[in-house]
Amino acid sequence: VVTDSGGHSSEPVPDNAIYRLAGGLVRLSRFDFPVKLTETTRAFFRSVSKQEKGQLAADLLAITRPNPDARVVARLNTSPFYHAMMRNTCVATMLQAGHAENALPQRAQATIQCRLLPGEDPEGVRRTLERVVADPGIAVTMANEPRPSPASPVRPDLMATIERITSEMWPGTLTLPVMDPWSSDGIFFRRAGIPVYGLSAVFGDMDDIRSHGRDERVGVKEFYEGVEFMYRFIQAVGGARRQT
Repeated sequence: VVTDSGGHSSEPVPDNAIYRLAGGLVRLSRFDFPVKLTETTRAFFRSVSKQEKGQLAADLLAITRPNPDARVVARLNTSPFYHAMMRNTCVATMLQAGHAENALPQRAQATIQCRLLPGEDPEGVRRTLERVVADPGIAVTMANEPRPSPASPVRPDLMATIERITSEMWPGTLTLPVMDPWSSDGIFFRRAGIPVYGLSAVFGDMDDIRSHGRDERVGVKEFYEGVEFMYRFIQAVGGARRQT
């Protein structure tokens, strides 16, 4: 947020709240948090590297090693998904400024949406943003109270069960651990010391993603296949036998 005394637009001054905020946002747009992998993301990149070829396969494997080359990071950064998997992210998503078209703005505000890796310190990220915008006239505050939680460990026994059932239902399909770059209610369980894992066996069209849209949907065949997968999985981890 930037605040200013304002005034009439017929007498503009250089210290405009909108200009000042925009300058800070431009500096933020040029900033990337450093690469920091978790147990899950390291396993993810190693697994995906085995499915790719050439430079991409080499880069996916190289990113899992200590101190990866800057050129490797730059190439993987071109993929928004890989970019988000490798670090904390903060991006401007909303702007509000001014109160009348013939008045100098007294207030300019930007909303910055941050996605933090498990175990990261929200206050440390806020201080980083404060440093990046590099202007004491821009107040950087948290809009709400973050609820950080630890990462759930990768469970080889669960992965083996998932891989077995996946191979039975869809032979040749890749199974790998992924750290989703969004949030879930699992945060509350993890904060209580209960590991949480998300598992989706519902396939969709990669070229027709409708998540959160008014027409969000899944195919009928894919839905029932997902139900069957979960039935088999729950039986396997619960030790039950299927009744025929």
